[in-house]
Amino acid sequence: MVEEQTGGFWEWVLPLAFIVCAGWVIWHMPAFILDFLPPENPSLLDQISSLHARKDVAPQMAGLFGGTADILDWAALLLIPVIFLFGTLSVRVAAMEYPDWRAIDRVGLFIGRVTMMLVLLMTLVMMYEVFLRYALEKPTLWANELTLWLAGFVFLCSGFYAMQQRCHIRIFLIYERVPRWMQHTCDILSSALICLFAFFLVFGSFKQVFVIKFYRWEMFGTAFDPPIPATIQPMILIIVTLIAIQSVLNLIADWNIIPEEHGPVDLDDDELEAIKRSVGSN
Repeated sequence: MVEEQTGGFWEWVLPLAFIVCAGWVIWHMPAFILDFLPPENPSLLDQISSLHARKDVAPQMAGLFGGTADILDWAALLLIPVIFLFGTLSVRVAAMEYPDWRAIDRVGLFIGRVTMMLVLLMTLVMMYEVFLRYALEKPTLWANELTLWLAGFVFLCSGFYAMQQRCHIRIFLIYERVPRWMQHTCDILSSALICLFAFFLVFGSFKQVFVIKFYRWEMFGTAFDPPIPATIQPMILIIVTLIAIQSVLNLIADWNIIPEEHGPVDLDDDELEAIKRSVGSN
């Protein structure tokens, strides 16, 4: 079992490093589109090239391998799987988290840590904007849209983390009163419906999302102009797929676990004590 020691150095550094590298790659995605799948349509090619020229953080750096992406772009792209691997291997389960985990659940746990860091970054961006707007009367053009962008990722990733933690909303009024075989049937039906929904969502919107929104790198159309449509919509399909996979993994992992019974007043003393310990309460 993962050691219940959280808040260490690497639990801060690795999620933040993952966010930095992923953010850099996303911001410079037009360069990778031009290198890997350059559009055959001249108008679309000019549009993507113009986006890259306008959004490139380091325009003075030449592209590698005769392409458009420079050494920083490639370094960030190659570091993403490395950081993700080390992050999943080094993640620690907190006392208040779901205890009956398996090795494959490390993916959901690390994505949960990344989501927590995104919440922290989003809060810092909002505080920075408030200070500039009301103390210096010099508001930014990017803070509100960046917060909206980060909030979209937080909302989606937290859904996957909630599925791994079994902390989504469940109505157990009837579930607890049926025999165990019927509970298994309900669990199978629930997972099947989730997978069915994910399949038809991906099948029905794949072209709209990945060909129109992502490949054309659709922007938000504002002064800051972040690629919210080009990133959030593909992320929806990715997260829904991960949630469906996690629901099947939960079904297998929890098959032989006796479900907890809830009384009229369900006060979880263990969870309450874990919360007190996490905040340092005596």
